[in-house]
Order: sequence, then C-alpha cells, then structure tokens
Amino acid sequence: MKKTFVLAGALLVAAAAAEAQTTIAKWTFESVGTIPAGTTVTGIVPEVGTGSGGGSHVSALTAWTTPVGNGSAKAFSANNWAIGDYWQFQVSTVGFTKIGLSYDQTSSSTGPRDFSLSYSTDGSTFTPFSSYIVLANSAPIGPWVSATNNPSFTVTADFSAVTALDNAATVYFRVTDTSTTSASGGTVGTGGTDRLDNFTVTSIPEPTTMALLGLGAAAMLLRRKN
Repeated sequence: MKKTFVLAGALLVAAAAAEAQTTIAKWTFESVGTIPAGTTVTGIVPEVGTGSGGGSHVSALTAWTTPVGNGSAKAFSANNWAIGDYWQFQVSTVGFTKIGLSYDQTSSSTGPRDFSLSYSTDGSTFTPFSSYIVLANSAPIGPWVSATNNPSFTVTADFSAVTALDNAATVYFRVTDTSTTSASGGTVGTGGTDRLDNFTVTSIPEPTTMALLGLGAAAMLLRRKN
C-alpha cells in the first residue's frame, strides 16, 4: 500500500506541474479592426493576457489585413514584403521562467518563404534564435480554414535555456523576412502575403510556486498515509 501512496503522490506532483503551465499572452487577431496601409502597425492587444503586437515594413503601400486564420475566423496578414520587414510582439515575463513560444505562419505562393526568429529585452538589440522556411498556403498542405487548425503550419520555440527572458519587464519577439525567395520557390511579389495566427507566449510559474504545488501534493499524501 505504501508504494501505491508514493505513486499517487508522484502523479499529483506531475499533474500539478502540467496544469501550472501558463499562457502569458495569446494573439488570435479576432478583435483586430480595419488597419490603414502604411509602414508600421503597433498596439495590437492580445485576446489573452497583456502585451502589444504589430509589424514594420519599408513600403508605405503595405496593406495590413485580417484574412481567415488557421482554425479561426481571422489571422494577421501583410503584403509588400522586403528583406528586413518583420512581425513583432512584446510581453512582460515578470513572475515566469522557461519561456516558450508557438504560432501559425503561412505565405501565399508569391509571399516570403525564409524567416528568422529573434528576441530582445530592450527592443533595440535582437539576438537571432532560429531560421526556418514558411509553407505556402495552398494544396497539398493548405489552405487555412476557419473550422480546423492545421498543425503543419505551427512554429514552436523553446527559450527555457535563455535566462535573459526570465522574469523580464519587457520581452520582444521578432519574426523577420530574410530573403527574396517566395514560398513557391520564385521571387517575392509586391502582392505576395505572409500571415500569422495564434501567436502564443507560454511559461510556468517561478520555482517557488512549483515547490508549493509539490508540498501541497505531499501534504495530501501524508494525510492519506495517516
């Protein structure tokens, strides 16, 4: 019986840890209204949590739109892509460590293919984290539809080893176009688009909080044993 109680206690701690994962902020873009054309968009608030999202382009003719998302009614899209143009999101991670990130991204056939993900704590100096290729929003993998999320388009990043992002007043994530190659392998066109959806920053509470969860489970175990 003692082994059974110990196993039960371990499962309680594991369950508490799993449930403790927190969404710091999530942008689904469902509440974004009409955005005028221009080089920069800022101040897009997340549907969950707090923060600010947007993007920056060289072209003043950039159209910022909200077409269908990946399993949702809206996503955030832009055309007129050039090397160095980017999406950017800012959050606070105060009280959290082991930061994680996930988002859905796709491009039209003439939209940009090559992107890099970087981070910053001052909004000025960005550290490269990863580079990747964006899938075209067309058959056989796409297109995006509002009724169903297609995980083939999901980008994930584990920043748990980047302690500079732990418990930080401000953290910036930047998704930057790095080439003129389109998603179909040609050249990016002025009308080519890239879109994001479900941009989610996650974490777990500070270790002290996790310790309290473990102690609570241990206390339950002791009461059962007594």
